[in-house]
Amino acid sequence: MRQLGSAGERDLQHRYGTVERAVRFYAEQVLDHLTPAMIDFVGRQEIAFVATADAAGECDNSLRAGAPGFLHVIDPKTLAYPEYRGNGVMASLGNIAENPHVGLVLVDFVHDLIGLHINGAARIVEDEVLRSELPDLPGDCAPGRIPQRWVMVEVEEAYIHCRKHIPRMEPVPHHRDWGTDDAKRKGGDYFDAKDTQRYDRAAATAPPESTPALPSRCF
Repeated sequence: MRQLGSAGERDLQHRYGTVERAVRFYAEQVLDHLTPAMIDFVGRQEIAFVATADAAGECDNSLRAGAPGFLHVIDPKTLAYPEYRGNGVMASLGNIAENPHVGLVLVDFVHDLIGLHINGAARIVEDEVLRSELPDLPGDCAPGRIPQRWVMVEVEEAYIHCRKHIPRMEPVPHHRDWGTDDAKRKGGDYFDAKDTQRYDRAAATAPPESTPALPSRCF
């Protein structure tokens, strides 16, 4: 069995005196698979936050969403989520292609105010390939959107995120333009990035040029 927690975690636990609490949490809450209660929780979620990193450790965090069940638990050690046509950048998938380690966070903001961390090793599988192996794979996870491929995650760690700082939210009816390419409807330039120049740190921090002093004249 691999040791839980990173070397950095353990170093800081000793430095800040939290070893006893950490050891208790590892022993009581961190599992290498999904329990029936976790599987039920996953099946109710509509949002997942997905953290990835490339081979150099450069990180990205993204959001995946769909109707309950879009996160498909295959067995206690494996789950899959769909990838749809997006902006074409492939940030998360590109990272997974270099570095399979992923971290998912699922949060129930509405009912139980609790979260679930799922860390594991991911791989990319085309929709037709996975569907041939799993005929019960959901096909209409979001209205009008067809999965192009799936990310399969082999669960290595699963543990609770406590409710202490999770805000309660209330769902409201809202029309979504699933699959649209209309920039306004999908909020494409909400932050006015399109016509903004790249930040030049060197120019921004350079001291102002001094104005040459004029030669003094005596009268």
